[in-house]
Amino acid sequence: MPISFDEQKQIFKLDTDRTTYLIGIGPGGLLGHIYYGPKLNHACGMDMLRADEYPYPPSVTPRDKISFVDYYLFEFPTGGVGDFRPTCLEVRNARGQRGCELVYDSYAIESGKPRLEGLPCSFPGEDDAVQTLYLNLKDEVLGLTVTLLYSAFPRENIITRSVMLANTGMENGGETLHIGRVLSACLDVDQDGQNGYELITLPGAWGRERHVQRSAVRRGRQSVFSLRGESSHQYQPFAALVRHDTNEEQGEAIGLSFVYSGNFLAETEWSQMDQIRLVMGIHPDGFDWELRPGESFDAPEVVLSYSAEGTGQMTRQFHDFFRGHMIRSPYLHRDRPILINNWEATYFDFNTERLLTLAREAKSAGIEMLVMDDGWFGDRKDDFRSLGDWFVNEEKLPGGLSYLVEEVNRIGLKFGIWFEPEMVSPDSEIFRAHPDWALQLCGRKPSCGRMQLVLDITRQEVRDCIMDQLLSILHSANIEYVKWDMNRSLTDVGNLVLPSDRQGELLHRYVLALYEMQERLVTEFPELLLENCSSGGARFDAGELYYSPQIWTSDDTDAIERLRIQEGTAMVFPLSSMGAHVSICPNEQVGRSTPFKTRGDVAMSGTFGYELDIAKLTAEERTQIPGQVADYHRFHGIVADGDYYRLSSWSDSDPFDCWMSVRKDRSEALLTFVQVLGRPNFRSRIIKLRGLDPEARYAVERDGAAEGERSGEELLCCGLRFPNRGDFTSTQVYLKRI
Repeated sequence: MPISFDEQKQIFKLDTDRTTYLIGIGPGGLLGHIYYGPKLNHACGMDMLRADEYPYPPSVTPRDKISFVDYYLFEFPTGGVGDFRPTCLEVRNARGQRGCELVYDSYAIESGKPRLEGLPCSFPGEDDAVQTLYLNLKDEVLGLTVTLLYSAFPRENIITRSVMLANTGMENGGETLHIGRVLSACLDVDQDGQNGYELITLPGAWGRERHVQRSAVRRGRQSVFSLRGESSHQYQPFAALVRHDTNEEQGEAIGLSFVYSGNFLAETEWSQMDQIRLVMGIHPDGFDWELRPGESFDAPEVVLSYSAEGTGQMTRQFHDFFRGHMIRSPYLHRDRPILINNWEATYFDFNTERLLTLAREAKSAGIEMLVMDDGWFGDRKDDFRSLGDWFVNEEKLPGGLSYLVEEVNRIGLKFGIWFEPEMVSPDSEIFRAHPDWALQLCGRKPSCGRMQLVLDITRQEVRDCIMDQLLSILHSANIEYVKWDMNRSLTDVGNLVLPSDRQGELLHRYVLALYEMQERLVTEFPELLLENCSSGGARFDAGELYYSPQIWTSDDTDAIERLRIQEGTAMVFPLSSMGAHVSICPNEQVGRSTPFKTRGDVAMSGTFGYELDIAKLTAEERTQIPGQVADYHRFHGIVADGDYYRLSSWSDSDPFDCWMSVRKDRSEALLTFVQVLGRPNFRSRIIKLRGLDPEARYAVERDGAAEGERSGEELLCCGLRFPNRGDFTSTQVYLKRI
């Protein structure tokens, strides 16, 4: 079985097919981290914790407890008792004093995987040998029980971690505790001076999200975080420790991905004792959770992926795990309908006839769904008004939504719609009726972003009002897709209902409320295709994948900019989760013009769709759409369910970009090559492929033209040639085993 306990050694061993994770019960019941790496047949000993070295543990001598605690390899470090490195838990008692010290109490090993209250979390497959370890730790002084949960997913080589807190002080009368910091995972490792660890993160901004950044771990602390109320454009709730010599194909990599859509912190410290600590969880700034006697608190989940075969294997493990154990949608393995969104074609200036004209043009080109974006409701003439008024504007749409949808369906297209349920315009009927329903600080005028405020969805009456309107719209017509948008960060985070000593709960309660709303939506409409969006990619995180199988990757639809954005996103998330569309040129975000084929090839490594006015395309561009539609359906299974290999990276200063997807049985593969910039006096490029069967023979097809046969061995060891001419050009190579 994946999880075992050696009573003699006092070591817990968590195994996957290729990895082992070891936890030891150290002296005095201090839980220590021993090992995370390649699979071990037998657990190493407790000596890895160095508890027999000076300064000795407090259970041996109380002389230097502080020195011992400040270098011990803790599995779950706490604050206030001597560990000055980043901690996972800080607790304040009724007197306002901070300090917590946890000792081991008991354990349990169970088959399967528990749910986390109100939170998205991974789940076992039907035939999986998934097991969960519960480690119960106690602070008798506080009356606090902390349960560490570890679930081992053998086939995907994934370990998940989460934390449950319980105020069990009722037996002694009990006191209310305040949790000022509760992070979900800690990883303590030794820094090796010759081949030490580096840090990979995915920073960015609006329009250039999730660029891969690799840097040396420095002495002191480094962090990535969000304080914006969402996982954010600026940082991704992901971090990886990799060895200096690690690349895509070789070397150690340990990736952590946080299953959460709000404020987060991922922090490393290279300590005085040449140890590296990496912690991850809810950001403590602005967080203060009241835990009364008898109450409990569940912290979100962290997903750990260890690879001894480079960052590529780490990535493929994440992909397999999220596909198999996080995404619940029935669309997971289905071809997604190829949609056209009217936003860049019409913005707010549309009516029923204009949408139907777009639908007819789309149908004639082979597109399968029309999505009506912002502007269909209330008095929504521009982005200054009417958010929150979720009723159809029949001046724009005579006959209402049911008539429009029926006509679109009659043309032969499916229909989708845009909502922004969490936001409200000051100039709206709902805000005039309920000005207290927006997040706000007493005595201050709340700040607008995109001329909108944030609804306080932590209040049940606000959630119910918005969701009742949204669900009524969906019941009124045959709507098969929803784009759930959120176009600003959270500010003025004040609530007019919670007491003053519980305002620190508001940001986390907001995320829980979001999850409740989306759970209600997908429960009432289980066949709905939901796509999350947040002003582009500001909420592209594992938490949202639990509700929607795809997320809008970025508002930047330029094919060349998308190379970096999609590379960084794909380091963690499956290609099938990346919303990607073909848009007009010159591109509206950067002003660049790229060939229509390149735009299609890049978008095909995502969900694929169109964001343009077909009538404004050239005749040549328009004739390419049916072929792109056919290619998407032909290749979608390879891209969506296959193994992803990064062959070259423009973000690494290469003048070209190249990646491929390979079916699990290695029978088919799709390679995409983008010549970003041509260079003078250079010959053709040779790209060695990966993931193929070296014993097989493959038929090679380049941009639809047959190119003969090659052995898998030849493709892996010798490669394929690609020309070094032109800017922004692309090539697709399809391989089929024969």
